[in-house]
Amino acid sequence: MTFGSRIRQMREAKGLLLRQIAASLEVDTATISKIENGLRYATKKQVEDFAKVLDTDYSQLEALWMGNKIYDMLIQIENPNEALIVAEEQVLYYKKTVKEIE
Repeated sequence: MTFGSRIRQMREAKGLLLRQIAASLEVDTATISKIENGLRYATKKQVEDFAKVLDTDYSQLEALWMGNKIYDMLIQIENPNEALIVAEEQVLYYKKTVKEIE
């Protein structure tokens, strides 16, 4: 499931119109429509706002949002598994370095 399709599913389950979500996020309805249809990425702030407006867990919504962004980048390269391994090593190194500083 994509971030946009999940947002649409939750919005419709709550009986909310595009314009209602758009007003809450202070954007136009076209922006929400593009996000729902996968034609535009939501910003991190918009992900936070969606979670509040749709009364859902932010961390799950954030993971779906980031997962979609990562997928869109990885689908473009020949060896996505190698890129994932490099990214994981960098994250682990960063977390280890931060813990040593603290």
